[in-house]
Amino acid sequence: MAAFPVLEQETLFRNFTWSYRIPALLYLPRFSMILAFAEEREDLVDEHAKLIAMRRGVYDPATQHVQWNRMETLVNAQLEEHRSMNPCPVYDEVSGKLFLFFIAVPGKISEQHQLRTKINLVRLCYVTSMDQGRTWSAAQDVTEGTIKNEYKNWATFAVGPGHGLQLLNEARSLVIPAYAYRILDPKQHPTPHAFCFISSDHGATWEMGNFVREESAVECQVAEVHTCGRKVLYCNARSSRGARIQAVSYNHGLDFEGGQRVEMLIEPPSGCHGSVTAFPPPPDARCQDSWLLYAHPTDPRGRKDLGIYLNKSPLNPAHWTKPSILFKGLCAYSDLQYMGIGPDGSPLFSCLFEYGTHRQCEEMIFVMFTLKQAFPSEH
Repeated sequence: MAAFPVLEQETLFRNFTWSYRIPALLYLPRFSMILAFAEEREDLVDEHAKLIAMRRGVYDPATQHVQWNRMETLVNAQLEEHRSMNPCPVYDEVSGKLFLFFIAVPGKISEQHQLRTKINLVRLCYVTSMDQGRTWSAAQDVTEGTIKNEYKNWATFAVGPGHGLQLLNEARSLVIPAYAYRILDPKQHPTPHAFCFISSDHGATWEMGNFVREESAVECQVAEVHTCGRKVLYCNARSSRGARIQAVSYNHGLDFEGGQRVEMLIEPPSGCHGSVTAFPPPPDARCQDSWLLYAHPTDPRGRKDLGIYLNKSPLNPAHWTKPSILFKGLCAYSDLQYMGIGPDGSPLFSCLFEYGTHRQCEEMIFVMFTLKQAFPSEH
């Protein structure tokens, strides 16, 4: 059970014949619809991933309840002889087109194999939907057109995982967070660096932004923060060095300032994926700049006790609160979404996360909660 009161709690994916890992969550406010994605695997081993599974839910604000459809497997979201991994959805509010990005990896080739051989075999792919995920296009492989000559300089790469973002800039850019293991010295082990894939023409073409400098980082998420009259793209990334890495971009993800360690956001020994979302503060807040919410396991010794952290000054890495524990026990990856104003008048959020009693990834639980429930004294 949730450690603080929540509005809704439901298991969306449970291991049985298939295993499920790597959550992604996307809220479509125009339709009051929530889309939940996960990798469907033969077992929990990364190399045994197969396809991407999805559940569609409709949120009823009057009852604060989400009605979920049955799980379906997205058979279009695959390349032949490849496994589909790292779901990363983004919705274009202008065109009404939903993009589901993923990586396609041949057979059972492992990430470690690519890091050893320094031969990149991953493909950058997406499928699209014009009816909120009811039907999907054929898979598009956009590796060559997007990564171009840089491809051979990476040992491997991935997107997300978790939600992408549409910015409020003039172009209404679409942003897909990503990371690549760069071969900077053929004699050295490749080093991971975070960056973004960006589209400024509603997904017709995609380009690569530049890497976060100074700090190596892997799985990441981005949020658009409104601060002092500017819109800033904030990146929060996984690290294996004890603390999260954050970086900011002042040109919509094309360039990032140097990465900073966030000592308040601790990592377990090998790191763990975390999720971040920006949101407007409550109306009675003195300053109306964006706040940030972040979800991640809180125990420095291992992946357990999923916490929710709040930052009212997102560009200041020292301003994160202590975590409010959402779920006690073994937890791993998560994805957060902001859903507007909740029934108690404070911001409403949903979270999809991996949980288990004997190991971290036995099921994926969906919860819905308000800022007031998570942080009664901070509101």
